[in-house]
Amino acid sequence: MKFVDAATIRVEAGKGGDGCLSFRREKFIPNGGPDGGDGGDGGSVFLVVDAGLNTLVDFRHRRLFRAKNGRSGAGRKRIGKKADNLYIKIPSGTLVYDDDTDELMSDLVADGAALLVAQGGFHGLGNARFKSSINQAPRQTTKGALGESRNLRLELKVLADVGLLGMPNAGKSSFIRAVSSATPKVADYPFTTMYPHLGVVRIDTEKSFVVADIPGLIAGAAAGTGLGIAFLKHLSRTNLLLHIVDASHDLAQVLKDIRTIEKELLCYDETLSKKERWLVLNKSDVVAAELLDALITALQTKQGHSRKIFVISAVTKDACRALAHAVHDYLSSREQ
Repeated sequence: MKFVDAATIRVEAGKGGDGCLSFRREKFIPNGGPDGGDGGDGGSVFLVVDAGLNTLVDFRHRRLFRAKNGRSGAGRKRIGKKADNLYIKIPSGTLVYDDDTDELMSDLVADGAALLVAQGGFHGLGNARFKSSINQAPRQTTKGALGESRNLRLELKVLADVGLLGMPNAGKSSFIRAVSSATPKVADYPFTTMYPHLGVVRIDTEKSFVVADIPGLIAGAAAGTGLGIAFLKHLSRTNLLLHIVDASHDLAQVLKDIRTIEKELLCYDETLSKKERWLVLNKSDVVAAELLDALITALQTKQGHSRKIFVISAVTKDACRALAHAVHDYLSSREQ
């Protein structure tokens, strides 16, 4: 299933049913009183989190969601049937915006959480409601109110414990394949990953965490270059960032790639740039040991650099499980 992380929809609540104008017409009762019943309320529209969904793809072809109208009232004080509410399922981690005002209405995360986005119209009143001591035969009724309507913008943020970031072809997809059952596409051209992939990394039967494979960043990503800012937002919910680096390049290029990613994170969100981030030097299977040692020394002596550094090979899976265990230990320590 293709990952879709943004959608614009229109929701329309139902109209309330009209009140009824009616008088009793019974044998031997020539002057029966008013007996017009009220209408029924219109259906409201709710967004409801479904933990089984992980994409907004269902909104690609259906953009209009309309609840039913309430029924009108009838004689003999019969009340019109209230319309059923309309419940629209969305994935956990969906931001809901009013598309006309750009107001953030809610950030829905918990499974089953519901948000009223369009209130159904209130029912109209039948003429029986207006009977009084000075008005025994009222002909007054009210119409049902119109339901609310709203244009909504839905944005999905990937809910993952760990986010992978790095330049295109750094090996993020290969890493997620090595440590989880996810099977993202892997190829030797830029932007193999066109949308985020989620993978569950299982340490044992009771221990696991979720990792998100984020599309590669390039210089200018925060300003919209390449796949751009559309995917940087998915990193904001993660507890840990793994910065995957292609260690097969020369030292100058590796340092340049690292600085590029750090700059894009800072340009996009200073808070995001301060999130816990580990460097993961990938492709150790094609790099001589002495060159890796020189690279690690250069990174460790870099002014102000105090991040953890790991060396792996996503292709051969060398040291990948050790890294997964270290990640789990870190996440567990945060929960305590």
